[in-house]
Amino acid sequence: MELKELKEPYIDRLFDAILMIQNKDECYRFFEDICTIGEVKALAQRLQVAEMLKAGYTYGEIAEKTGASTATISRVKRYLQYGADGYKIILERLEEMDKNKKNNE
Repeated sequence: MELKELKEPYIDRLFDAILMIQNKDECYRFFEDICTIGEVKALAQRLQVAEMLKAGYTYGEIAEKTGASTATISRVKRYLQYGADGYKIILERLEEMDKNKKNNE
C-alpha cells in the first residue's frame, strides 16, 4: 500500500488524534482503548525489529530476542530500505532522544 492509498479522512482524523497525545500516560490510555494488547505489542515489536536491523543484528538474533517471525523481520527490513522513510525518521529521533537522556544523567 502506498501513502496515497492510505490517505482517507478517517485516517487523517486518527493521526490528528495521535498527534494530540501530550505524554506517555495519555499514549498508554489511548492505545489501550483503541487497540488490543496484541496489536500494540505487534507495533512495538516491529519498531524493536527495525532498531535491531539498523544496529546490524542477524535475523536469528532478532527472532530470538523479539519473538518476531522471519517474515515480519523481512517485511520490516524491506520498509527500512524501500519504504516511505517513516522508520528512518523515528529511529533517528529515538537515537537523539536516547543521546540527550544519556547526556543529562
